[in-house]
Amino acid sequence: MAGPLMPAAGNIRFGCHSYTWHMSGEKYRGRIDHLAAVAADAEFTGLEPEHFMLGEAYSDPRKVQQALVEHGLELAALAYVADWLHAEETAEERAETDQCVAFLQNFPGSKFVLVPVPLSAHEPPDLVTRQSNALTCINAVAGRAREAGVVVTVHPNSSPDSAFRTADDYEVLFSGLDPGVGFTPDSGHMAAGGMDPLQTIKRYRERVDHVHFKDIHEDGTWAPTGEGRLDFPGVVSYLAETDYQGWIIFEDESDSAERDPDTATRGNGTYARDVLSPILAGTRR
Repeated sequence: MAGPLMPAAGNIRFGCHSYTWHMSGEKYRGRIDHLAAVAADAEFTGLEPEHFMLGEAYSDPRKVQQALVEHGLELAALAYVADWLHAEETAEERAETDQCVAFLQNFPGSKFVLVPVPLSAHEPPDLVTRQSNALTCINAVAGRAREAGVVVTVHPNSSPDSAFRTADDYEVLFSGLDPGVGFTPDSGHMAAGGMDPLQTIKRYRERVDHVHFKDIHEDGTWAPTGEGRLDFPGVVSYLAETDYQGWIIFEDESDSAERDPDTATRGNGTYARDVLSPILAGTRR
């Protein structure tokens, strides 16, 4: 196995997301050792799992910590996805987010990434109501997390019925979030929502505290990293210039990643090492 990917300059670190494996269904759920081994082999230094993907290990943070330490990784963040369709959190939503916060207290510095996506089988309310309800619930989670010493950051999604997917939706989102809540821009979702990722990051730079990278083709389908139309070097250059200090997490959702998430993750690591790390070091290869 190659040594860990360590940028020669700056404070930007590269990690990978469990969603690349999530697309395979239950096959990789609970297999934190496997995810960590592949992430390390790809020369990443961090992992961001969804709480769902941790399986039974989620109830025992010591098992997760052991797997990460064994492979030289950090827990970059923990992702939680919910619909938040109601004016208050449901009992299940509150219980799950509180468990996530308790879990993250064992990993100081790791972010709590909230992803608002309508998942319920019933018809969701109109967009304005949905946005208002999601903001109320997210701010409530963030307030409890803050009291526990955990930082919350929000990751908008571009699925057709998401509450926050266009530039106008982002205006609503950031005018309604409490000041202490961060922003996790996802390059692919911003592009799918009709936005320019770099310009959107520039607009909300003060909120940006965590970053997701995935690529997209001109026809709107997900692409393997570096094979689509997105300017990742431009984003990395801007983040470095503005003293961004945090993680860039690769989340490949292409068809090839669904078929073979391990190979896709290694390819993402190669791209980060060969294309992006030299930018941080002040050189291009």
